[in-house]
Amino acid sequence: MQFMVLGPLRMTGRGDAAAGEVPGALRRGLLSLLLARADEPVPAEVLLDALWGERPEPGRIRRLQLQVHRLRQLLDAPERLEFGASGYRLRVRPGELDAGRFGALLTEAGPAGPARRVELIREALALWQGETPYAGVELPALAGEVQRLGDRRLLALEELYEAELRCGHEARAAGELARLTERHPLRERLQALLVTALYRSGRQADALAAYRRARREVVTELGLEPGPELRALEQAILAGEPLEPDRTGMGGRSDPGPVVPRQLPHPVPGFTGRDAELALLDRLTAEGGTAVISAVAGTAGVGKTALAVQWAHRVRDRFPDGQLYVDLRGFGPGRPAEPADVLAAFLRALGADATVVPRDTVERAALFRSLVARRRLLVVLDNARSAEQVRPLLTGSPSCFVLVTSRNTLAGLAAREGAHRIDLDRMTDDEAHRLLVSLLGERCSADPGATARLVERCARLPLALRIAAERIRETPHRTLRGLVLELTDERDRLDLLDAGDPHASVRAAFFASYRNLEPDTARLFRLLGLHPGQDTDEYALAALAGDPGRRATRRGLDRLVRASLVDEVTAGRYRLHDLLRSYAAELTAAADTGAERTAALSRLCDYYLRTAALAADILAPHELRPAPAVRKVPEPPPLAGYHAALAWLDTERANLIRTATAAADHKLPGRTGDFSTALLWYLDLGLHLDEARELHTRALEAAREHGDLAAEGSALRALGLADFRLDRLQDAARSLEQALDLHTQAGDPLLEAASAGVLGVVLGLLGRSGEAVRQLRRSAELYRGLGVRRALLQRPMLNLGLLLRRLGRTAEAERALREALDIAVECRQPPGQVLSLCGLATLYRDTGRHDEALDHAERAVATARTGGLPFVEGFALTRLGAVHRGLGDHDSARRRYCEALAIARAGFNARLEMSVLNDLAATHVALGGAADALRCHTEALAIAVDRGTAYEQARAHAGLGRCHDALGEPARAVPHWQEALTLFRGLKAPEAKEAERRLTG
Repeated sequence: MQFMVLGPLRMTGRGDAAAGEVPGALRRGLLSLLLARADEPVPAEVLLDALWGERPEPGRIRRLQLQVHRLRQLLDAPERLEFGASGYRLRVRPGELDAGRFGALLTEAGPAGPARRVELIREALALWQGETPYAGVELPALAGEVQRLGDRRLLALEELYEAELRCGHEARAAGELARLTERHPLRERLQALLVTALYRSGRQADALAAYRRARREVVTELGLEPGPELRALEQAILAGEPLEPDRTGMGGRSDPGPVVPRQLPHPVPGFTGRDAELALLDRLTAEGGTAVISAVAGTAGVGKTALAVQWAHRVRDRFPDGQLYVDLRGFGPGRPAEPADVLAAFLRALGADATVVPRDTVERAALFRSLVARRRLLVVLDNARSAEQVRPLLTGSPSCFVLVTSRNTLAGLAAREGAHRIDLDRMTDDEAHRLLVSLLGERCSADPGATARLVERCARLPLALRIAAERIRETPHRTLRGLVLELTDERDRLDLLDAGDPHASVRAAFFASYRNLEPDTARLFRLLGLHPGQDTDEYALAALAGDPGRRATRRGLDRLVRASLVDEVTAGRYRLHDLLRSYAAELTAAADTGAERTAALSRLCDYYLRTAALAADILAPHELRPAPAVRKVPEPPPLAGYHAALAWLDTERANLIRTATAAADHKLPGRTGDFSTALLWYLDLGLHLDEARELHTRALEAAREHGDLAAEGSALRALGLADFRLDRLQDAARSLEQALDLHTQAGDPLLEAASAGVLGVVLGLLGRSGEAVRQLRRSAELYRGLGVRRALLQRPMLNLGLLLRRLGRTAEAERALREALDIAVECRQPPGQVLSLCGLATLYRDTGRHDEALDHAERAVATARTGGLPFVEGFALTRLGAVHRGLGDHDSARRRYCEALAIARAGFNARLEMSVLNDLAATHVALGGAADALRCHTEALAIAVDRGTAYEQARAHAGLGRCHDALGEPARAVPHWQEALTLFRGLKAPEAKEAERRLTG
């Protein structure tokens, strides 16, 4: 049989039937794909995707099998088209495929003399029935083979007319070349042959006219001058010199000779840091064995080019055959460079004759690889836009090293070509500081504080730091401190970091990345400027963007990460550095309407509120917490149980507080108060007291601004609870009394009960014991009378029991604590169980029931650990330590206190830390370590003074008095006892009696 692909697809039928077209578009496509890889297996998936696209439509396999069956019916033997483990293979015998005969004739023509070469090439070209192979078959999968054959035909034509000129057939060649150059005006080799043929035919004027036409086409279409060989032909003609065959490059591809390109740009002055990245590049050059490609990826302005050029200069002696450099303009003010143009420039730099530089990118890439195959060459491809732009420029030789820089991660280059990716992060604080010192010298030493703040304002971005340094140098009166102050305003920050040059402007650098984004991805980036937090996840961003299914958000985030516009700081958490955040905020203010921005922030608030309420319900399902009124929002992340809910709240705590603050700033009604209510018990449980005061204060302001008395009462209660935890007892009492009055006026017994319960605890600590007991009983009775949420009764009963124990009413205290424990167990409240067990342990220790005390304290620690409650665990450990002390087991007590101290310090919990230090000091005294006890009490006193905690200050002073008494230093003990007495009396604490006794005894 015969198969014809050099033109319209045809084949002979069975027997000696004449060649004809193959019936059916699918059969023609299938046959073409198999002929393009004749005698090679083609996987079924490749055929399926090529014929029906990549969508997994049902029945595709059966449709392919049907087309295979029909194609077999057209073949002289069905077994020609066989199926195996690797796919379908079409057996083609030698001489049956015209493309194969074409290639064989050209191979034979290569070493032949000029006359025989003409004969063989013309025979090969006669096989073509048009200029386009596989004509009539429109399949993207065939594009590469169609391009290859078309380019091979043009190369054959060039070889043919070189041979014709060597045979002296100038006139015939000139006529045919004139027609060819009209169809291929940018093919410089054909143009050079035409000029030569005309000149050697005695047509000097026509030859010059042909040169000028060729030059006009090249300049107009490519913006380039013709290559050196074509220009040399013009000079020879003008000089009247004879053109011998060797002057036209007719001997085939010319040897480029020992041309050594040195194209590296000047290294950036003051280059600093990046030691790890430079060392990694050094190691990669030493590996050898395969073609080494390294891709440096990172955000705009991070110093990718500076790193690449610095390293290239440092190692240029390792590449004696030269260094090629190109700015691919992937991200910049101009159009990205075309690989074909870059290859042409590289080939000329390597000495290639312009007449042998092919027009086609694939052929140019092949010639480039051939020229550098045995050279020790460094190729720097700077500012690449994509892997597709880079691939044709790769050398493929183990003797060469290719270094690519891009804002894109070029994941495809790493996956397919094995590139070693270096993700270049922003500078470290130390590197950024050293860069500023190198640029500003003594000014940095004179004001190290301002230098550190400038590093922070510039987000540790080298481009920003260099522009900031230039701002200071260009204006003599501008100081570091003054520039830092100017950069504080985010609205002016990007204006200040602009040197009036698109290559020295942070905003311009960011825009070069932003403008390449698809519209949906660009919108997502802008909306990131609205998010008030530092880092976030896809769930929150989907809410911000109004994307319920999150698919578009996930795709957008992937694109932003690949474009180095967003950092994925941990798995699933994303962040913009401060300058990018300012840029995104600037973009959204300019591109999105005020209504769109408000709607996006409202969606974010609703998402965070809904998810926070769900998590809080899991942590404390029985607490008083009205559900926030939110609209439909995207599904929250899975909160499978207590630990997942706690982890989500811990992770998002800063975002929740900042979003609540943003809601108040944007006058979103009710949102800040809803956040205050939703997060009340979580913030209290974890002792996140600074955040609690910030949130509840903003909620109070918003409630008063809107005249919402119920919301005002709730915010006052929350603020009073936070002040109580901070030992600001007078402030707490005032807030709680106001809250109680508002709830009573509003006739809301649930809120009245809650406020009365917290107020009772505060009054007890203020020494107003009678009022305290009344408020706690009032809270408990209100809860009992309402008959809802029995779990709510647990807290007032616990606090009542603790207060009664301190008042010495042990029987009443035990009953209250027992009821609190029963409720906590019944309602599955781990914190309530721990605190109730601790209260009972302390009660039993004080009354000499040591075995019961030890049992309850150990149960409290175990329950806290099982519940994942670090602060509560630390508190339980202190109670267990106290029980051990009561039993005289001071070594065990010391171990427990040390465990509690480690928990306090790990969680930056100052309240727990000072309490444990005072307890640990008493244990050291019992063990004879007065010096250790002094150190612990001194540390506790410093923390207590800093936090304004009167009770722990009093305990520390009393402890220091005991230590100095034990050391025989009564003069040093007296001032501490006096301070302790004053503080204990102010708190109406029973410990005042010991201080009186010590001072009067």
